[in-house]
Amino acid sequence: MIGRLSGILLEKNPPQLLIDCNGVGYEVSVPMSTFYNLPNLGEKVTLLTHLAIREDAHVLFGFGANEERTVFKQLIKISGVGARTALSILSGMSVVDLAQAVTLQEAGRLTKVPGIGKKTAERLLLELKGKLGADIGVVGGQIVSDTSADILNALVALGYSDKEALLALKQIPADVGVSEGIKLALKALSKL
Repeated sequence: MIGRLSGILLEKNPPQLLIDCNGVGYEVSVPMSTFYNLPNLGEKVTLLTHLAIREDAHVLFGFGANEERTVFKQLIKISGVGARTALSILSGMSVVDLAQAVTLQEAGRLTKVPGIGKKTAERLLLELKGKLGADIGVVGGQIVSDTSADILNALVALGYSDKEALLALKQIPADVGVSEGIKLALKALSKL
């Protein structure tokens, strides 16, 4: 319903904001990654939003980047993960870090987020695999080109694990084509 807010930032009380949009004040909860990038009080701010409707409240969540909102929506679809937990995850780690943890299936990185135990972390990794991680082109904490993502996906399709494919991809020059990159990656994998 409410997909975006643009107005004057009136209050900042982590994780809660108050934004004046033409005389109407909206309370918005934001992850700390968005909070740290906000302008000063009294300045104009624009946030992408997600409206969560529960039987006892309508809660508005705001995000500075579309990637954060997309990941937030993926997280709240997971059984046992509510909006507050999703906000906590996005406050505790960046989208790139989360995608890398999913790609490498590292539950330990998720358990460092307050409120995320081992079982929840494992469920998150299982549910997000294939929806986040190598499929969005994240390697070594950095977003990579479509070519690198194609090489990575080809290696995974050939039966290599995500970890093996990522290791091989790191040894390939950035400016190679897909077919040459696959050849070089397979050569690198044969030496491992």
